[in-house]
Amino acid sequence: MKKLTFSPLFSAARATGLRAWQTGLLFQKAARTALDSIQEVLRAEVAKGNVQLVTDFLSDKALPAAKALLLERMAARLLLRIGLRGALATNVVGWVLPFVLEKMVRVGVKTGFFEKVKSNPSVSEALHRLDELKRAAWKTIAPDAGSGVEFLDDDAELPAALPPHKE
Repeated sequence: MKKLTFSPLFSAARATGLRAWQTGLLFQKAARTALDSIQEVLRAEVAKGNVQLVTDFLSDKALPAAKALLLERMAARLLLRIGLRGALATNVVGWVLPFVLEKMVRVGVKTGFFEKVKSNPSVSEALHRLDELKRAAWKTIAPDAGSGVEFLDDDAELPAALPPHKE
């Protein structure tokens, strides 16, 4: 039996340092949408004053009913945002949402998110920490593949325009 090889494709991916899920624009869009949906639900809960519920949810200590309710809200928002219908939509939500949540929890453990939120439980501080967690999770999900691209702060000054070209 002849063995099929896709060595040019695999060697190209290895040479750039990318994994298959990092190269797919549709996956990145779905992951970004899932991250935004998760963030919306968690921010709404923090704004209601349920900071402890959010930290318990992310550290997997929340009650099963609370977990189910938050997951249902996240899935519903993601279903509305991705624009797919039927079984395909639920299938995509079924594998993207847990993947993004897992990455978010891992980043939260690495960065000490839970300790920071527990030490300062104010709503504004918790919202700020959630934003930091989202940015860190996105860097884990879709890392910069060595291009050196960086996001500029809104307050950062942009370089001055180049002078007009003279001939």
